[in-house]
Amino acid sequence: MKALILSGGVGTRLRPFTYSMPKQLVPVANKPILVHCLENIRVIGVKDVAIVVGDRAQEIRAVVGDGSAYGLNVSYIQQEAPLGLAHCVSIAEDFLGDDDFVMYLGDNVLAEGIAESARSFAADRPAAQLLLTKVADPSAYGVAEVDAEGRVLALAEKPQRPSSDLAVIGVYFFTAAVHDAVRAIGPSARGELEITDAVQYLVERGDRVVGHEYAGYWKDTGSPEDLLDCNRVLLDRLSHGIRGEIDAASTVEGPVVVEAGAVVRRSRLVGPLVIGAGSVVQDSELGPGTALGRDCVLEDAGIRHSILLDGASIRGVRGLYGSLVGRSSTVRAGGSAGLRLIIGDHTRAEVTA
Repeated sequence: MKALILSGGVGTRLRPFTYSMPKQLVPVANKPILVHCLENIRVIGVKDVAIVVGDRAQEIRAVVGDGSAYGLNVSYIQQEAPLGLAHCVSIAEDFLGDDDFVMYLGDNVLAEGIAESARSFAADRPAAQLLLTKVADPSAYGVAEVDAEGRVLALAEKPQRPSSDLAVIGVYFFTAAVHDAVRAIGPSARGELEITDAVQYLVERGDRVVGHEYAGYWKDTGSPEDLLDCNRVLLDRLSHGIRGEIDAASTVEGPVVVEAGAVVRRSRLVGPLVIGAGSVVQDSELGPGTALGRDCVLEDAGIRHSILLDGASIRGVRGLYGSLVGRSSTVRAGGSAGLRLIIGDHTRAEVTA
């Protein structure tokens, strides 16, 4: 089996972060989302991976490289324009050949991994196996209608009147039969080759297509709220580990990771949280659900349920909650004249009135 990871999306809902980095590289629990995907693929025994990239290809290559750091053999396929998920399968056909493969959307987090789904596919080998989960608003997703045995009867992309509450999430298992389906379909009304249309073709042709309901935590990380929720969930799975320096005047409660080279002085740490290598925390309080990237600085600060990217600093500000602070950004206390903000495009600020 091979793997195809799709990492060409723009990520408009995650601006301003995605002005300067691909959405697949935004970190949750101090690890890029794309790396979480790669680790899940490695666990199921797949070695050969192709990543479909767009305009931010060089940034993704700089992080992932040839994949050897993750125990994988990674190559890259350039998609010149976002022409749909089935188009990604089409341009990857030479890489995929006649092999079975897993297609994984590089901005999706599946916290419990995909090993159970991979075993189910290997045992049954349907033409396609879709990962499904029940959602409150199925009209916002691709929706699958399945029978009592889990066979997919029909698919619809963002239907106004959904036939079920089972959304198709960002992992698909395919045999080579999908290549016939991709060649048979045309662009949708939005000008893209839709993977739902390709799978529907297989259904109508009589091929066996099944749905595997995913019981674990899944999130399509399309918004800041999604990132913070994923961060909380993944931090809950951390094991306690102190490799940096914590002085005697500091206290630690719950699972806390302090990476090598990080320094904590006169501070209170309440896990689950992670402090990245090279960061300095002093006279501060870090609450649960917080991830500090590398080389961050916190002085006289208080923060909970938040993500700070590499090089961010917070000085003299307490009570931060549910915050995302970008790379090399500075948050500091101002003067007594009132609130002062310097904010870029598509930024959101919430202040106490």
